[in-house]
Amino acid sequence: MRMVALSIMALTVVAVLHGCMGQLPSICNVSIGDLMPCKPAVTAPNPLPPTKECCSVLSKADLKCLCTFKDSPLLPSLGIDPELAMQLPQKCHLPDPPQC
Repeated sequence: MRMVALSIMALTVVAVLHGCMGQLPSICNVSIGDLMPCKPAVTAPNPLPPTKECCSVLSKADLKCLCTFKDSPLLPSLGIDPELAMQLPQKCHLPDPPQC
């Protein structure tokens, strides 16, 4: 659940900055553009399973850093379902994330 919160924040930043900048910045050690493959897995009502690419990106993120974005009010407005995002670490079979 905590890992997903981290993912949610990263996805939020990706969605906000995608297309707004020629070169997307990094957040929590992951390029915002690299997080885009995770968006279909956190979009209701019919989310897709996370791709290997999505899970690989999440495995490289600084999870403690991403925890700071878990309660972002932007997620729903960007089409990101917070509950689905919280499920990503488990669906990706990632090790236990830090307590957020």
